[in-house]
Amino acid sequence: MGVAAAFIFVAQAVDFPVIGGTGHLLGFTLAAVLVGPYAAAVVMAAVLIVQCFIFQDGGLTALGANIFNMSFVGTAGGYFIYLGLKKLRPRHRRGSGLFLVGLAAWSSVVIAAIFYSVELAASGAFPFKILLSSMVLIHAIIGIAEAVITCLVVGFILKVRPDLIYGVGKYKP
Repeated sequence: MGVAAAFIFVAQAVDFPVIGGTGHLLGFTLAAVLVGPYAAAVVMAAVLIVQCFIFQDGGLTALGANIFNMSFVGTAGGYFIYLGLKKLRPRHRRGSGLFLVGLAAWSSVVIAAIFYSVELAASGAFPFKILLSSMVLIHAIIGIAEAVITCLVVGFILKVRPDLIYGVGKYKP
């Protein structure tokens, strides 16, 4: 859990350009695939708390919403989407597992953006339609990078230490 948290913390510091701003790895699904959905929620909460209190990133007043959206919605969404897709995959389609991890990673980013949009619109800060369309568009693009990075990391770990993936080897769910 500590290594996953450290990797996600550092990876989140690397920004890439996205329509009129920047994006970064979020890491929900990556954490969930590595350590399981429950431990991943703790990992993401720890990363967000350190970012908030030590690096003053994310804001104290938004910490609860960030933990809900990233630790619970993001990790559970990504992990359970991955499990659902895995069950739908034909058994003879070997090698599609990484694609499914990537699709789940992308989906988790978009779902978390939708939840964020609903929460922010409920506060009255912005009109829901404008907020939702802009957040989903930007996070759909960020989700592509999220999917690629998640696939690369999971693919690498599967090659060198598959026992470190939750549900593979000795860590069966």
